[in-house]
Parts: sequence; structure tokens; C-alpha cells
Amino acid sequence: MKFWKLHGIGNDFIAIDGRFDQIDSSNYTVLAKKVCHRRFSVGADGLLIVKNSEIADVEMVYYNSDGSRAAMCGNGLRCFCKFVYDNGIVKKDNFTVDTLDGIKNIKINTINGEINTIKVNMGKGSFLAKDIPVLTDKERFVQENIKVLDKEFKITSMLMGVPHTVVIVDELNVDEVCKYGKEIENNKIFPKKTNVNFVKVEDKYNIHVYTWERGCGYTLGCGTGMTASAIVCNLLDMVENSVNVTSQGGTVRIDIGEFSYMTGPAVKICEGVLEV
Repeated sequence: MKFWKLHGIGNDFIAIDGRFDQIDSSNYTVLAKKVCHRRFSVGADGLLIVKNSEIADVEMVYYNSDGSRAAMCGNGLRCFCKFVYDNGIVKKDNFTVDTLDGIKNIKINTINGEINTIKVNMGKGSFLAKDIPVLTDKERFVQENIKVLDKEFKITSMLMGVPHTVVIVDELNVDEVCKYGKEIENNKIFPKKTNVNFVKVEDKYNIHVYTWERGCGYTLGCGTGMTASAIVCNLLDMVENSVNVTSQGGTVRIDIGEFSYMTGPAVKICEGVLEV
């Protein structure tokens, strides 16, 4: 099976062309677990699969490294777009991608014929507790107190294709993100679990985010998480409508309006043939 490995600000993925294969969803679950293993295979945060679509130019099917199917992945979407564009599967700079979170509009920005950045429509998101979901009697779960192990946090949750929880902190520490992020992810108030974003606000135009991803653990960047973090900070009047969001893997720009847009890079690491 031919593959590319790509990364979007350190969030890495294996991409394959599945338009003509006969693999069913249960086997993709097994495949994702195998190929994403960092000791026994190529290793990645997730598996991107290209499919034909009747309602968009192309469909993105995405599986986390633990084999679970996810509705959306922001950094993965940019890597997916580079894969289909550079391989001639899609032959235009503006196109649409069908995902479980709806159809996403894509703009490829090139310099001298090479991809520079990719702008993707991340959607509107939802703060409704029933959409996320969060087990609460409140309509929204915004700046609510939660006790986690030996600490109390004030958290805000939203659906950004997948569930996200944002925690505003004074300083970022990877050990604490892993310790408390895992606990929040699996808290009983989140029946479908949640991604957890720890956010340090630098100023009105810049924030830093460390994310504990549901189904992946700590990653160097999470596109939907960076988008959710910017939207939550904007809701809390901490940032403006255009924000530079930086993770350990790099920086993207989030533009917030009726729809939110993310602009950032996608980089090819290597290509090869998988033994599966």
C-alpha cells in the first residue's frame, strides 16, 4: 500500500488513496492502529484516507492512532489537501472536502507553483452542551468549575467538529497537560470524552496552546483544538477576531466570523510502501 507521511505543525499523519480499495471501516480501524504505531510501523497521530464523494470534490476519512473514527481534524485536513492536490486527485486551488463534520471549503495558497499555506473552513462550532456533549443541566458549559485530582480548573467546552475543552492557565507545562488532560478527557461529564486544550493568552492577537487529544494523547499541535481555543478566548473577550495560535509544533492563524478559518502549512515528510 503506497503512502505519504505529512505533518501540520508537528501533528503527523499517514495518507493513503482509498478511492478504489475494498477495505471496510472495521479494517480501517485495525489498519490505523497498526500503521500509526511508532515502534512497529511508520508511526503517526492519525490515518487519512481519500475517498470519492458525490457531494464534494473529494472525501476525507480520518482515524485516530487508537483506531477510533473522528469527524474532523484541522491539521489533518491541511495535510489531506496537500496530498490530494500534489497527487493530482484534485486539480484546482479552490475545492471542497466532504467530512463527517460537513463540507469544508479549501483555498490552496501557492508560491511559484508550490503550496505555501492552506486555508480551511473549520465551520461554526457549537457551545450547546447537548451538541458537545456535556452532562449538565445548563444550556452551555462556559467557565464552569471542575475538580480534577488535586486541582480545581475553570473550563469551557464546545464542539468544533469534535468535543473540545479549553482551560486558561498562567503557564504551560507538558507534564501537567498530560496529567490533568487525561483526567479531564475521561471525566464522566463527557460521555464521548473530550479533547483538552491548555491555553496561555499572550495578548489580544497571540495565544499558546498545548493539547491533550482524545484518542491520541499529547500532540505537538491540534488544528480543531487551536481553533476552539481561539474561539473560546474570543468569547471571553481575551483576543480579537484574528489570532495567531502557537503550539509546540508551530503557528497557524485563526480568523473568527460567521465561520472560522484556519491558515497554516502542511509538509510532506516522506513516501513509501506499507507492508500490511
